[in-house]
Amino acid sequence: MCGVVGYVGDRDCTDVLINALSKLEYRGYDSAGIAVFERNKIVVEKCQGKLKNLVTKLESEHKPLGHCGIGHTRWATHGEPSDINSHPHGNKRVTIVHNGIIENYRQLKDFLSNEGYSFESQTDTETVAKLLDYYYDGNPLDTITKVVTEIEGSYALGIIFRDFPDTIFAVRKDSPLIVGLGENENFIASDVPAILKYTKNYYLLEQDEIAIIKKDRVKVYDVHHNLLNKEVMVADWDINSAEKCGYEHFMLKEIHEQPTAITNTVSPRVFDGMPNLEECGITVDYLKGISRLFIVACGTAMHAGIVGKYVIEDLARVPVTVDMASEFIYRNPIIDSSDLVILISQSGETADTKSALKLAKQCGAKTLSIVNVVGSSIARESDMVIYTHAGPEISVASTKAYSVQLAIMYLIAFELSYAKEKISLDACKEYTSKLMDIPNLITETLEHKNICQKIASKIMNATSLLYIGRGLDYALSMEGSLKLKELSYIHSEAYASGELKHGTISLVDDEMPVIAVATQDRLFDKTISNIKEVKARGAKVILVCKESANVDDDIADYIIRIPATDNILMPMITTVPLQLIAYYTAVHRGNNVDQPRNLAKSVTVE
Repeated sequence: MCGVVGYVGDRDCTDVLINALSKLEYRGYDSAGIAVFERNKIVVEKCQGKLKNLVTKLESEHKPLGHCGIGHTRWATHGEPSDINSHPHGNKRVTIVHNGIIENYRQLKDFLSNEGYSFESQTDTETVAKLLDYYYDGNPLDTITKVVTEIEGSYALGIIFRDFPDTIFAVRKDSPLIVGLGENENFIASDVPAILKYTKNYYLLEQDEIAIIKKDRVKVYDVHHNLLNKEVMVADWDINSAEKCGYEHFMLKEIHEQPTAITNTVSPRVFDGMPNLEECGITVDYLKGISRLFIVACGTAMHAGIVGKYVIEDLARVPVTVDMASEFIYRNPIIDSSDLVILISQSGETADTKSALKLAKQCGAKTLSIVNVVGSSIARESDMVIYTHAGPEISVASTKAYSVQLAIMYLIAFELSYAKEKISLDACKEYTSKLMDIPNLITETLEHKNICQKIASKIMNATSLLYIGRGLDYALSMEGSLKLKELSYIHSEAYASGELKHGTISLVDDEMPVIAVATQDRLFDKTISNIKEVKARGAKVILVCKESANVDDDIADYIIRIPATDNILMPMITTVPLQLIAYYTAVHRGNNVDQPRNLAKSVTVE
């Protein structure tokens, strides 16, 4: 969630920190701040609101001049957004920035209060800063080691000590943190985009590893103070991947990047026309032995899992349970060593999903993660991992990450179905061929953006909205509804069309637009009947259907006709107009499309 950065080198530190923080704005935040060594003292500048507020403050009041410092964008967990609660926290001796949650901060705060410390903020982070000061004896490595043995929870900490004006210290547990490696300059950051302007090389810090970063060298120790030999990782993104490249918003750019992302994800996993996932240990022989699947994820990733459930059960006839990760870890699920648990996360750092992964492993189940970020926690801790190749997704509302997650779900479904002898070799190849053609069909679908923009202008003032569909159309509608909620702040719900008459239709009137998805041939007539039911009650209806659908123009107020493919693959195409409707509705309402209120890209707290 929060963004942590740090810099030591010969450049203007403040400029580097502000630039790095600007590349992490997608993570979601409500305040920003920096701490910079200036004339051997730590100068802190911070304020509530967006990064531009901090920039304005620096320009009008004081811009610290130095070559070493740390920065932060905060997403509130403890204490309301305010100047006081903003990071960095600390005193003249030690100052820190922190991503995560300290679960035992109350006990620590009571202890420190009894030791004479006073607290200004409502944050859990300030207790860590004070605890570092309490234990500090001139040796930062010893001090940090003592502190991490006492704090419970998750943390990525950037730390500076007044006595070491040319050094940044960093440590992490359950929150991501990298160390960027440059020429006569080095960095820390929560995520790769923050450092891409300066370097592609970095270390990935593991649990409770402590990094000591100077401009000309980096040393990494474990908690026993053993010096570690770290592998240098190289980011496979270029700087343009993290820029808008002429698009008004990152989200619009990422919607248009979906054909390329799907191709990059699918093509390397197809050999001789067949899905092949051997790279991660999934073979036909292994798939033959699977009797049950669990798919665990949050938000958009969970919606990809729901589509996967429909497809896998339909084709492979293997039972699939889909769980919200936040519920999975508390419902005492019945899983064992014969099950495969699939965990889906764009960032690979989603806290609830990480907890679900740990539970699955404790139960002895095999775990497979589907993630976008190489080397992320979930990827490293899973038994098997499939990396999607979406590239950086900057907009908080996920689009291309969802599409590539769907693509992986289809590859698993097709290969599992073939392994279980539920479909023939030729049928598997045909499905795979159609999947590989999806990028072309999405490119065609993107040409419908004008009607999506018009529809958005008609629903932008609604206070509530329904998405309806049956089967895969219902599964896809959940994601369409979430996108509208996230971006436009209009209340929206997805409902299975056949359930309307069991209560929800009482809400329908001429003030409630209804977006109906009807792409499944077998269910088409029934969905049309449901459309007529809401139409009879005054609803304005937007219908999304295949371009070949035999339907009268007056069945809905607006009809979006999209290219057709096999029914089972239609969600990959249908998601595009729903994304565009959500995007343009937010634009019409004047909302911050890439950074919706209260949301964060990487949800690293439970």
